Amino acid sequence: MALKVTLTNSTPHRYTGRKAVLDGVERALKSNKLRHGRVDIILVTDADIKKMHKRWFNDGTVTDVITFPIEEQQPILAEIYISLDRARYQAGIYKVSVRNELCRLAIHGALHLAGFTDATAEEKHRMHELENRYI
Repeated sequence: MALKVTLTNSTPHRYTGRKAVLDGVERALKSNKLRHGRVDIILVTDADIKKMHKRWFNDGTVTDVITFPIEEQQPILAEIYISLDRARYQAGIYKVSVRNELCRLAIHGALHLAGFTDATAEEKHRMHELENRYI
């Protein structure tokens, strides 16, 4: 089974950059030896991701991306949920395009699947470097 990455927009909002997001996630996964399986990226609203964050992490705040590894051994099976509302907001703060921010968040989720963490400042810095590489 080859690697298949999909992107579904479950929000009422439009966006651009579908191919860039899919390509970036695929690059990040394959570069980290994850070459078999399926990763579904789902764009949701702030309200949706807030509910998920509360249900699964007991944290009622809005977050930008949540990664759910369903099967961690290859072939991998995972879902990456991204708040399109949050991506738009953060794009304005960071002065980047929404496309760029969506790519960053999707790649961030993929890096978690590859075993990277962001608990410390050093780990966050390393993940940010890798996000830039795969965008």
